[in-house]
Amino acid sequence: MNSIDWRLATPQYDQVIDSTLSLLQYNSSSFSDLQPRLSASLKRFVELDVLAPLMVINGADTVYERRNITNTLQQLTQKPIAYSESIEINELLGSYDVDSKEQIRTHSGLLEKYDNGYLVLSANAVLANPKLLIAIRSLLVGEQVNRVNTGKYSPSNPQAFKSSVRVILVGDRNQLGDLDYLDPSYSSSLTLFAEVEMDLRITQQTAITYLGYVAALVKEHKLPDLSPVAIQRFLTAGARICEEQHYAPLSSQWILSLIRESAIESNAQTIDATHIDAVVEGRYYRESYLPNRALDDILEGQVLIQTQGEQVGQVNGLTVVDIPGHPVSYGEPARISCVIHFGDGDVSDVERKAELGGNLHAKGMMIMQAFLSSALDLDEPFPYSASIVFEQSYSEVDGDSASLAELCALVSALSGCKLKQSIAVTGAVDQFGRVQAVGGLNEKIEGFYYVCAHQGLTGLQGVVLPQSNLRHLSLHKDVIDSIKQGKFHIWSVENVDQALPIITGQEFRGDDSETLLNKIAERIDRLSHHDLDEKWLNRLKRMLFKD
Repeated sequence: MNSIDWRLATPQYDQVIDSTLSLLQYNSSSFSDLQPRLSASLKRFVELDVLAPLMVINGADTVYERRNITNTLQQLTQKPIAYSESIEINELLGSYDVDSKEQIRTHSGLLEKYDNGYLVLSANAVLANPKLLIAIRSLLVGEQVNRVNTGKYSPSNPQAFKSSVRVILVGDRNQLGDLDYLDPSYSSSLTLFAEVEMDLRITQQTAITYLGYVAALVKEHKLPDLSPVAIQRFLTAGARICEEQHYAPLSSQWILSLIRESAIESNAQTIDATHIDAVVEGRYYRESYLPNRALDDILEGQVLIQTQGEQVGQVNGLTVVDIPGHPVSYGEPARISCVIHFGDGDVSDVERKAELGGNLHAKGMMIMQAFLSSALDLDEPFPYSASIVFEQSYSEVDGDSASLAELCALVSALSGCKLKQSIAVTGAVDQFGRVQAVGGLNEKIEGFYYVCAHQGLTGLQGVVLPQSNLRHLSLHKDVIDSIKQGKFHIWSVENVDQALPIITGQEFRGDDSETLLNKIAERIDRLSHHDLDEKWLNRLKRMLFKD
């Protein structure tokens, strides 16, 4: 089976954007142009007026997001609108203090100042102040709310206010989930829900609007223009963030961060592709300490990973490592091994038994075993037991993305056929042998590639992955260059029957007696009859003649 063309391993924009236009030649577009669903929700919120006093929006908890929502709302109503970054309860509810002569000084809060208007708040503001949670709910149903007493003395009458302010809370899903847990009324029928979309599918139509939005940000922040080639590099970097070749991120924070850093590389002149590449490389360098340490452990033999030769029952799987406090995930190959012995048909998941395997990993293992049992079509249980393990793994393993690699190791151990150590495998398997998409493909492939590159590229190395994952590829230029030169390969497969011949050199099933399934069946037959009888006979002899 031939490896894929290099063009499939990185986004292609030749048919989507005009390669003659620089960024500032695109007509400016706004945040609301890219968020039609959110804009329609805000419009309905304005139309409903007092019938829906609260709106909850799922979006990034950033000042950029609240500012964009406020600007969109200002296009829909003439009423006063503001957004606040404060989580101080006295700034939101207002405050008062009383002196010894019972003179009261009051300070209106934002909820009072924007009476009959709109106030956009972070969900953190109400999560950090449970009293504010109750106060907002009370205001929205027309009740009075007390201001905060910041003085030593208390007046005879509490200082309260009413307000017809309409509140919009912005937070991510975790924050909104906490909010709903604390007070389910915040997800009642009187509350409107909307979402800020985080990415956009890039087509010939949407590309013009998207680049117009980027151009508007560049003009607003007085940043330099992007050349036509730089636009393609910019879109490629965005596809990497979205993990989708045909999508681009809508986060203004991400867009401005990349372009501002590129402007430094270009000395505030027109940004070219080399400047964006320099920014991407610089970020990788700053974030590469842990990945490089992991690579050093492999190169120095502390972690055993082979990228050449063949082995029975051993395969290179691919993992993604997430470290708390580290800004990005990174890929790392993992040696998966399988040994078999005479037994009752149990396939032992060592990770699960050692309580290092998660539920999804256990599920993937059971599905993989079910597929192999079905493919063998046996009339009785397997006369063997197997043990599958992630070698030199000392933390929890979860997810089903290793189930194809584990199946390869099990089939190799059963059939006695060797697996090519130059090829790494990733993908999930269903009960019919179809190979399903998994996550973290770019990091996984690059993690194995850099090990191969440092141990020596032979032109035989590469990765087997699900065909459905091709749309997610946005690989580093080093990997792309090696694929172009035939030094590294990527094979995409739809099912187990396509995957196993690549890594073993033999067909999985068919009429040929040399297929993997036939070899397994022959071994089981020998083990069930000849080997089994011989073992029992030898054991009986030892018992009778032990004296």
